[in-house]
Amino acid sequence: MSEFEELISKLLEKVPELSRSVIEERINEKKEKVGAGYLTDQGAIFLVAADLGVTLEQSQKSEVAIKDLYIGAKEVTLESRVLNISPTKQFTKKDGSSFSLRTITVYDNNSTASVKLWDEKANLPGLDELKPGDLIKIIKAYVKSDLTGAPTINIGSGASIETSESESDIVSIDSKITDVSEIKEDQRDLIVTGTLGSAMSLLEFTNSKGQPSKALKFRLRGQNKNLVNVVLWGKDESILPKIISQDAKVKLFGVRTKTGMQGLEIHGNDATLVDVEGDTEIQPVILRLLAVEKDQSGSITGLAIDKSKKIVRITDVADTIGSFTKDDILECMPSKIFGNTIQIDQDSFVRKIEDDSIPTISEIRTKITDVTEGNDYSVEAIVLKAPERKEIQTKNGDNVQLSEMFVEDDSGQVWIKGWRQQADLMDNFTLGDIITIIGVNARPGLEGKLDLVLTPYSKIIKKN
Repeated sequence: MSEFEELISKLLEKVPELSRSVIEERINEKKEKVGAGYLTDQGAIFLVAADLGVTLEQSQKSEVAIKDLYIGAKEVTLESRVLNISPTKQFTKKDGSSFSLRTITVYDNNSTASVKLWDEKANLPGLDELKPGDLIKIIKAYVKSDLTGAPTINIGSGASIETSESESDIVSIDSKITDVSEIKEDQRDLIVTGTLGSAMSLLEFTNSKGQPSKALKFRLRGQNKNLVNVVLWGKDESILPKIISQDAKVKLFGVRTKTGMQGLEIHGNDATLVDVEGDTEIQPVILRLLAVEKDQSGSITGLAIDKSKKIVRITDVADTIGSFTKDDILECMPSKIFGNTIQIDQDSFVRKIEDDSIPTISEIRTKITDVTEGNDYSVEAIVLKAPERKEIQTKNGDNVQLSEMFVEDDSGQVWIKGWRQQADLMDNFTLGDIITIIGVNARPGLEGKLDLVLTPYSKIIKKN
C-alpha cells in the first residue's frame, strides 16, 4: 500500500461519517485553491485533515520499493540495482539556456524505474564506473511522470546517489538475464542474451528532427536456434571490441521488444549497455580475393576466402584493395574483425603474396540442402525460372525493386532474391543458365523455407 493510501485509510478511521469520495473531492478542492505546482495528493490530505480537526501521523519509512512510487512523492529514498546507464546529454531550452541530463535504469525484486539526473548531478563522481548489477542508494529524490505517465525518479539539487557495499536481498543481475528465445511482445527494461547470428552493420540516417543519426543492426540467435533482429539506436562500432567471432556471446542491458515485419524485434538506445565477447589483439589474415566492387557511394567492398574455406566480406574505407584482382592472395592486417567481415582502413597494411594453401572458389561450394540461416555461401546451380523483376512497397511507403529467380542443384531447389541495387545482378540470366553465386546469405522465406538473398558483396558468374 502506498503512503497516500495509508493516509486515506487513517483519515476514514478518524472520521467514519465521511466517504472516500468526499475526501477525494476535498483533496481536489484544496489543490485547486492552493494552485498548481504546490500540492500533491499526499500533501493535500494533511490540509484536509487539519480542516476536520484531525491530526495525521505520516509513517516514517526509511526506504520505499519501486512499485510503491507515486507521482508527486518527495524526498524519496530507496535501494536498487543498476540495469543500465546513458551518457550525459546536453539540451537547450527555449530561452537559449542549456542543461545536462543523464538517465539510469534501476531495478529491485518487483519493478524497474527510470532515474533522471539533472545538471551537475549528471556528472556525480563515480557514475562512469557504475556497472549493471551495482547496488546504489537514491536519497531524497522526487517523483514525476514520464511521457507515458509512469513514475520517474528525479535527482535534483537536494538529492544524491551513493554506491553501497552492504548486503541486499535484491536479486543479482545474472538472475534477470533472459535468453533471446524467451522474449515476448511489448516487454521493456530487459536483459537479453544470445549468440551473434550475423555481422554487425552501422546504419546512418537523418532523424525526424533533421539531425544525423546512427544505429547498430544485427541478429541474435537464441537457444532454440531462431534469429531475432536487433537495432541499437544511437550506438556505433566504437562500443565493440576489435575482434568478434562468428558466434560470439552477446548481452544487452536495457532493451525492449516490439513486433516488426519479420516478427519480434529487440530495440535499444544510447543507454543500452552492450557486452560482446571479443578481443583487441588482431593478427594478420591471408585471403584469396574473389571480387572487388565499388558501390554508388564510392565505397570499396570485397569478397574473399580464408584458409578455413570461410567466405569473408571486406569493407575497405581506404580504397586499398581496388588495385588487386580476382584470385590474388592477400595478406592484410585489418583494423576490425566482426565475424566474417573485416574492415580495412588507413592504418591497415595489405600486400599480395603467394600461398597455395588458400582454397579456390570451386572448393567452397555448398549444396543447397546444406545451407543454414544467417550464413554466407557460394552455390552452383541451374536456373529453372528466369529472373522476374517486380516493385515492392515497404512499410515506410518507399517503392523498391525485387528480382527473383528459382534455381536448383542435385540436392535441392531455392529462390534467389535481390533487393534494390542487387536486383540488377540478375538481369543477364535466363532459363537453363548454369551459374555460380558467391557471397549469398541464407534468410527466412515463405512457409518456413530459406531464401538465398544477394548482398552488396555478392557476385554471379555464368558458366555455360
